[in-house]
Amino acid sequence: MIMDSGGHKQVSAMGDRGTSNHSEVTDFILVSFRVRPELHILLFLLFLLVYAMVLLGNVGMMAVIMTDPRLNTPMYFFLGNLSFVDLFYSSVIAPKALINFWSENKSISFVGCVTQLFLFTLFIVTEGFLLAAMAYDRFIAICNPLLYSVQMSTHLCSQLVAGSYFCGCISSVLQTSMTFTLPFCASRAIDHFYCDYHPLQRISCSDLYILKVVSFFLCSIIILPTIIVIIVSYMYIVSTVLKIRSTEGRKKAFSTCSSHLGVVSVLYGSGFFVYLTPDKFPELSKVASLCYTLVTPMLNPLIYSLRNKDVKEALRKILGEKKDYYLILF
Repeated sequence: MIMDSGGHKQVSAMGDRGTSNHSEVTDFILVSFRVRPELHILLFLLFLLVYAMVLLGNVGMMAVIMTDPRLNTPMYFFLGNLSFVDLFYSSVIAPKALINFWSENKSISFVGCVTQLFLFTLFIVTEGFLLAAMAYDRFIAICNPLLYSVQMSTHLCSQLVAGSYFCGCISSVLQTSMTFTLPFCASRAIDHFYCDYHPLQRISCSDLYILKVVSFFLCSIIILPTIIVIIVSYMYIVSTVLKIRSTEGRKKAFSTCSSHLGVVSVLYGSGFFVYLTPDKFPELSKVASLCYTLVTPMLNPLIYSLRNKDVKEALRKILGEKKDYYLILF
């Protein structure tokens, strides 16, 4: 037996391998970032600031979309759901990470770890499908604008959103169940700031070949289609935009897509970096994980509000009404 940094007993990787299993594990230790203790305060403040901006930005975006009738369009329907997903999957990660920066006890219960992985996978996969739906929406709007209102009906938009959540749920159930049927007898220390399936695999003492094959297959049939939809949609969009003779028209068309393309690039780019980074560079994976767990949910409302004329006008209207209200009140 060995002792971890929190004073908990761990099973030696050499000692009882094969005799312990996941049913005997009652909790895990979230190692988080390997930095000097005095830097924990700085990390806490940084996480707190980013999470506060996530809450403010996404709640504000949902409020603006729901209160302004002019934003009752398919694009903003998807954007509202994107803000909802961003808000919740960052909330799955940030509060526990903030607590761990202050607490000496870095543990998370077995049930808590299962719940965290399940919810995070559910929302992050759902976001991927929502981004694909938004790419399809922009494809119809730019490549077939005359039939946009017919093709992007309320019924179809609702089906696309419901399908996104359904695919996220299926992926989450499969990934979580496969991960937590592994025997964890090497260590209870998860070298990450939240329960992710890749760090969990590292502390398993079983052969991961079959699991990795199944995981790759799942990614191929669940995640790959969203990437294909996004790429194909933008190939048609670029082809259509380049045929527009007016420079102002091309600029306007690209402007409506640049925000979405930026969000897609950050999310998928950081995600690929995390899962393709070798195990010997865990700190790089943690930093990259911040991009899609906290930075992307923080940037999404800013990107879509600062680069979107309709959202800016809706915000000015709401802020103007509140200003008039306070002037009358006082």
